[in-house]
Amino acid sequence: MFAVIKTGGKQYRVAANDVLKVEKVAGDVGEIVQFGQVLAFGEGDSATLGAPFVDGASVAAEVVEQGRGEKVIAFKKRRRQNSRRKRGHRQMLTTVRITEILTGGAKPSKKAAVKAEAAAPTAAAAPLFTAPAGDGDDLEQVKGIGPVAAGQLKEQGITTFAQLAALSDEDIARIDENMPFSADQIRDWQQQSKELAK
Repeated sequence: MFAVIKTGGKQYRVAANDVLKVEKVAGDVGEIVQFGQVLAFGEGDSATLGAPFVDGASVAAEVVEQGRGEKVIAFKKRRRQNSRRKRGHRQMLTTVRITEILTGGAKPSKKAAVKAEAAAPTAAAAPLFTAPAGDGDDLEQVKGIGPVAAGQLKEQGITTFAQLAALSDEDIARIDENMPFSADQIRDWQQQSKELAK
């Protein structure tokens, strides 16, 4: 039996044991999540169509992995205006395994996997860099760094203009890999920080 579900603004045709990547769904690895927007389910001529959704139908799935998709580059240029902008984006994705298709308001029969480390508190991931002592600089003075980006940089230990100015190629590659900023963005911030750090 198959079902057609809607999640993240997209539609997917799924069956039991299918593995697919969808827009980010809240849930830890091993948890069971339910997709309640079912447009159709069944098999062959006996398929049931919704208007737009089928009442009481849902699809249960197990979260396999939380991750990000491939980087997409958005480049914008205005001809003869000396204006260009390059941004990188990696979409947050969740890999799920379909466990069962439910009808009539039924609940999933499978429970979330029990994690052995659940009883012990998990340590937060270490920041990429070590922040120097002191209050740090106002990173929002760098063009292109807003409140959100400044907060993300400070969480990773980058709090001063001097740190941004002194980033090596390896440091830029680490930020590019682990944070939602492109290498070109970081190099632009680095050049501005060299002036601000004087």
